[in-house]
Amino acid sequence: MQTTGHDTRPATEPIRIIAVDDHSLLRSALCELINTEPDLHVVADVDTSKGLGDLIERTRAQVILLDVEMPDHDAPAVVSELTERFPELHVLMLTMYHEPQLVQDLIARGARGYLHKSVPRESLLLAIRNAAAQALNITIAVPRSGISESVFGETKQTLSPREREVLVHAAAALSNRQISSKLRITEGTVKRHLRNIFEKLGAVSRIDAVNKAVDAQLIRRP
Repeated sequence: MQTTGHDTRPATEPIRIIAVDDHSLLRSALCELINTEPDLHVVADVDTSKGLGDLIERTRAQVILLDVEMPDHDAPAVVSELTERFPELHVLMLTMYHEPQLVQDLIARGARGYLHKSVPRESLLLAIRNAAAQALNITIAVPRSGISESVFGETKQTLSPREREVLVHAAAALSNRQISSKLRITEGTVKRHLRNIFEKLGAVSRIDAVNKAVDAQLIRRP
């Protein structure tokens, strides 16, 4: 296990994250990626889910990035245990697999997101920020072939030019405040545009909306 030492924090405390993955190189790369973001901080990274509850208590972690497949690891059981013990904790699953039944099981047990390890960097960062912001939406970001068409639905409407602008910035992992500043509109207007985008695309999260918009060729992949 590796736990970071003292560091200089910005005025607003970064989101505290624990990365759990038995592949050390991948885990190290993940931590390095996250720690380049000023509002995110990996407080610990481990190669097993054993003793994870005690580690969460010590580090006051807010978000857990949890690998689905590890030795001696029952992902659904671990998710149930963590979400029951820490109701405010946000568990995001990272995986190389994308079986629909497993996705549904993990979400039903309290996971706030299920992301394939091939997702773009921006999608991961956005999922972490959305989870920590206590967004009600569930993040599912997997290859389109991994989930049945009924989950994704069909894009029946197009987006307005302003809605496309908002979604392009959201795809770049900008916050509502950052988007409002760039477009010179209020945060409330940004939220309204996002609600309209979700409704038009049948999306359940920003990442889902971005993926659907890209599939429908409404925006380009960031």
